[in-house]
Parts: sequence; C-alpha cells; structure tokens
Amino acid sequence: MLPRGRPRALGAATLLLLLLLVVGFFLFGRDPEYGLRADATLDEDPYGSRNLSFSGLPPLLPPKCELLHVVIVCAGYNSSREVITLVKSVLFYRKNPLHFHLVTDAIARNILETLFRTWMVPAVVIRFYDAEELKPLISWIPNTHYSGLYGLMKLVLPSILPLSLARVIVLDTDVTFSSDIAELWALFAHFSDKQVVGLVENQSDWYLGNLWKNHRPWPALGRGFNTGVILLCLDRLRQTSWEQMWKLVAKQKLRTLTATSLADQDVFNAVIKEHPELVHLLPCVWNVQLSDHTLAERCYLEAADLKVIHWNSPKKLRVKNKHAEFFRNLHLTFLGYDGKLLRRELLGCPNQLPPGAEQLQQALAHLDEEEPCFEFRQQQLTVHRVHITFLPHQPPPPRPHDVTLVTQLSMDRLQMLEALCRHWPGPMSLALYLTDAEAQQFLHFVETSPVLSARKDVAYHIVYRDGPLYPVNQLRNVALAQALTPYVFLSDVDFLPAYSLYDYLRASLEQLELGSGQKAALVVPAFETLHYRFSFPNSKAELLTLVDAGSLHTFRYHEWPQGHAPTDYARWREARTPYRVQWAADYEPYVVVPRDCPRYDPRFVGFGWNKVAHIIELDAQEYEFLVLPEAFSIHLPHAPSLDISRFRSSPTYRDCLQALKEEFHQDLSRHYGAAALKYLTALQQSQGQA
Repeated sequence: MLPRGRPRALGAATLLLLLLLVVGFFLFGRDPEYGLRADATLDEDPYGSRNLSFSGLPPLLPPKCELLHVVIVCAGYNSSREVITLVKSVLFYRKNPLHFHLVTDAIARNILETLFRTWMVPAVVIRFYDAEELKPLISWIPNTHYSGLYGLMKLVLPSILPLSLARVIVLDTDVTFSSDIAELWALFAHFSDKQVVGLVENQSDWYLGNLWKNHRPWPALGRGFNTGVILLCLDRLRQTSWEQMWKLVAKQKLRTLTATSLADQDVFNAVIKEHPELVHLLPCVWNVQLSDHTLAERCYLEAADLKVIHWNSPKKLRVKNKHAEFFRNLHLTFLGYDGKLLRRELLGCPNQLPPGAEQLQQALAHLDEEEPCFEFRQQQLTVHRVHITFLPHQPPPPRPHDVTLVTQLSMDRLQMLEALCRHWPGPMSLALYLTDAEAQQFLHFVETSPVLSARKDVAYHIVYRDGPLYPVNQLRNVALAQALTPYVFLSDVDFLPAYSLYDYLRASLEQLELGSGQKAALVVPAFETLHYRFSFPNSKAELLTLVDAGSLHTFRYHEWPQGHAPTDYARWREARTPYRVQWAADYEPYVVVPRDCPRYDPRFVGFGWNKVAHIIELDAQEYEFLVLPEAFSIHLPHAPSLDISRFRSSPTYRDCLQALKEEFHQDLSRHYGAAALKYLTALQQSQGQA
C-alpha cells in the first residue's frame, strides 16, 4: 500500500507539469514578441494580441551610453514648430545620447540650426541634409499628399545617410512620444535575418479600399503599414538593392495608379506586398494613429501603456474622434513644456556637452551668489533658446532703400501689435520674450487676429524666458540679426510711428543718397501722450497743435530730458530739411541705420542705459546723427514694467547699473583708445550735475 501522502504528491507534480505545458505553449507555440501564434499570418486581425506590448516583460534596452540615431524630414515654418514638440517629448523620456539626422529645406535648417545651437542640450548631436538635393531623386513620382515631395524623401534615406550608419529610427514630425525611445530602438534586436524595416500596421481601412465609392488605394498587405514610425536597417537595405527595388515597384504601380495619395507610405506598402519577408511587425502602441478614419481604439483600449501618438490627419490636433481630447492633452503637455528643463546631463556618458557649454558652466560656477549684482552677472551669461521666424514669413522683395522696423516685447505688451501693424505697413522683425506656454498663447493670438494674420511680412522670433531680468539688448540683437532690408528702424514696441513714416523714411534714404561709405543715423523725434484715449495726428502740423495744447510732450521731458534733448525739438518745429546734431551724454534717440550697424551691448539687462550704450557705440564709429524734419513717433501710456519698478525702488539695482556703465566705459577705452575719453568725461559731468 502506498503511503497516504503519495497521491497528494502526485497531484502537485501533475499541476506543475500542466503549468509547464501552458508556459511552453506561450513561449514556443506563440511568437514571443506579439503573442501571435507561430503559424499566424499578417492577414489576420491587425489589432489582436500580437500588436500589444511584450507580455509585460521589459525590453532589453541598449547600453545607457549607446548613441541612438533618429531621422526626421522637416520643411517650412510650421513643420519646424512641430518637430520641436516631437523632440521635447523624446528628450523628456530619453536616457541615451541621441544623434538627430534632419533632412530640411533652407527655411527649416535656418530655424533649427539656431534653435539647437542656443538650446545647448547635452548628449545631442545634430546633422543636417539638404532636401533640395533629394528632390530630383523622387520628383518623378506624382504625389497628391499635402506633404508634397518632402513626403517621399524617406524612400531615399539609405542612399544619403552615412554608409557607417547601420540602423536608424525614422519619425514623422507629427508624432509625440510617451516613452523612452530606447525601448523602440531595442526592437531592432527582434528582427530576423531577412527583415529590414519595422512598421506598425495601418490603423484604418484605407488600404482595404472601402472608405468611399471608387476609392483606389495602392496595394498593401492586409490593412497595410503606417510609416510615421519606422525602424530601418540601412546596411541590410543597401544589401537588398533597396533603391532599385522600390523604384521598380513604384514605376509598375504608376502605370495604373496616377499618383501616390499617402506619399512614401504607398510605395513602402507596395514593396512589402511583393516582399513580405522584409517587414518586421511592431506593436501597435508604437504608432497610435489618430487619422480621420482611425481604428486605433482597438489597440489602445487593450494596451497597458502607449508609446507614440501619431496625429496623422491633415487636421492634426483638430481631428475629431472618440478619445481625441485625452491625446490632445498629452501633446499639449509637451507643447508648453519648458525646454530649458531638458538641458539636464546624462550621468556617466563622456563627451556629452555641446560646444561652449563647458566654458559657460565654468563661468557660472565662478559667480558669487552673495554678490549684490549676482542676478545681473547670471543674466549676462544666460544662453536663451531662440526660435527665429516662429510663424510663416514672406520676406519683402529686395529694394535698395527699404526699412524694417525692429523691436522687442514680452507678453504684457502683446496688445500693442495690432496698432503697430496699422501704423507701419512695411516689414517688421520682432523678438518676443516668452515662456513655452506663452508662445502657444501668442500663436493663438496671431491666428485669431484679422490684423496680424493678414500680415506675412512680420517676422516673429521667440526668445524663451530664462532668468529674473529682461534681456532687452539680447532681444534687440535677435530681431536686428533677422532683418532682411538694407536699413532698420530701431524702435520700442510702445511707440506708434506716424502713419506716413514708412514711406517717408524710404523717400528720405533715397534723397539723401547715403553711400556705402557714409555712416548716418537718421533720428526720428519721439513724443509721448499721457492719455489712454488719443487721436493720433496725421501730420507734423497736427502733432504740433497737440503739443501746443498740452496733449503731447517731447518724450520723457519731465523724467529724463537728457535722453532726447540733443534732437533739438525747437529747431525741429521749423525744420524743412534734415539737420545734423551732436552726440551728448545719455542721448538715446530712435534711429534708422544700416542693417550692419553695431549690435547692442548684451550686458545691459533689465531697465536702464541699454539704448544709451548703443548710441555711444554709433558715435564712436563716427555715425552722423541727422534729424528728419517730418518724422515722428509717439509713446503710448502703459503700466510700468517690473524692471523699471525695481530700478526706482532698489538702490542695489541702481548701483549694479552704475557698475555696468563703468565696465562699458572701460571696454570702450580698450577698443577705441583716447577717442573714448569724451564719453567717460561726459558721463562724469552728467552725474555731477545730477
């Protein structure tokens, strides 16, 4: 007789055997990557368990210092804004160094070169490729997709990327990450020897051809694949003669199909239809598609977590579907996320600092936080992220005497822009000091303003907020550097120029015949009103009537008369032709100068002496000051800025400004020698009189 405990032992062993059989079925009878049976085909339901994440097992991530390569095609102003939000989402989660390969047109390259240079993100490498050179390679393919030729450029990536580059992730600009991109990179390890491209299945019925009557899509395997997120094995693609393969297939299909509707995606799908062994199916969570006809709900309602959201509709964030608000909020999080927070270093990875960052860190480390002027010193060393031409811009046609109005502003002066556009019909270059979230508010403000949205010759440049003091001269320099006309009118946003000033300045420049060798600064006399409701004069005669009636005054005559006294307003009243005036201490007129004039001294931040220092520099370089007899600009009243309030209330603030003045004069003496003595003498005399 068997012992009484024996049957129980056999029962436990049986249960263990059954458990091993179940585990074995899942491990060997199903594809470990998707939970798909080994004998299943790609024609089965694309939203079943095979498209979910790996059975809860963490992916085998690459080493933390391995460089991951990402390719993005980006062209134009709007696409450049989109790619920044994408990059923010990638940087937020990433733990690896990244190398971005950006295929751009001239517009996007200009924008993104400036942005990444000033962003100074550690462990990020940027390389640009000229999209113009690629256009001849794909221009023979008719394409009705809104992306145009740029939407076909992913087809030729293997031929333009470095031969040493074996693997890349290719992304559309309209995707948002909610996971570490290294997890996506890790999926390369699951490719078979024949697989060269990793894709998520298309989450709509587009390629089934039943969306509407007479709909004829390109051929595809089942529902096809979406190319918003691609893993490319470049070395294998080159070995398979990819270029000849896709061109042959495309030419064959174009005999019966007049054009591609979804750009490169149609061609990729046609190739995969004929060569299904090339594709590696990625889990659906790596490309949750929010198109107009999306079926992505079948994916994300079963998934434990989502990895990449794809706004693959022409409507982008305005697309309407069941859960669009949830995904929109995720995207808006990164849209308004403070980009400077992404400057964090990746610990343990060598050579990760961008150019100039190490010297900057050393300079910041030498600052004394207890020093009274620490804020000023820190602000001078701050490198602000700069996004030039934030909105679509149409430069004016080249004209020899054209003038761009150059100024800067922050969010509290935004309401001035519409009036400024009504007064100045010519080109403008404006630098705005905003947070990431304020930049989106500004975008909405322009898009909903009939006045601003109609102006395409106004270039807006965002300088992202960083630090306690307003970097006024840095902002002016950004706007000045982006002006495209031969001359610039250096103004402030709270001044409205005379309605006729733009035409008058161009005519004056032509009449004065200022040659390349003549340095002249044309002075536009400045006035102010203390009335919020004010009837703007249409001529000099009307302006003088208002001055005589006490409704207008010369600018800051009661607070800072030396700032504009050398303009000689008494002479201006009677003047009929331009007249020359001499520089004097603290002179700070608003002037029209050549575009290549000296830049503003960036050490002056906050309030005080920022324009004065620039006028000194003009005088030191022998610019002649000519007052224009019919020109004028009027300052409108507004609440005082935070910086001027601090200047008025804080002796320490004023002491720091004085220290900056003295340092400025020391630099003048080193640069101009004995000729700079007059500026120091004049400063000392004005301080003695005060």
